[in-house]
Amino acid sequence: MSYNDWKKRLGVVYSTGDNFDYEKEGNEQEETLPAENQKLKVFLDKKQRKGKKVSLVTGFIGSDDDLKDLAKLLKTKCGVGGSAKDGEIIIQGDFRDKIVEILSKEGYNVKKAGG
Repeated sequence: MSYNDWKKRLGVVYSTGDNFDYEKEGNEQEETLPAENQKLKVFLDKKQRKGKKVSLVTGFIGSDDDLKDLAKLLKTKCGVGGSAKDGEIIIQGDFRDKIVEILSKEGYNVKKAGG
């Protein structure tokens, strides 16, 4: 199989349209579950981070925009930096207790996991 095999499955060989863009199937955004149906876990992690501790929130089911909004809320409440991608939120530092408290107030089912 070639690298661009998905183009063959679409039945499009060549297009001269300026606005034409190949669309792959399966690029759908997941629907975000309500806060009370989410089951989030908060870990403390320092692997692959040069010994620095980060709080890791996993288990979020929903769109990337909603994940980034939740990450922004946590970052502002904790007063630190972080990121959100691949269904995980990374908050710099050990803020597990504070994150669990914030998420509980927002209505999420959250559990402190790990050691």
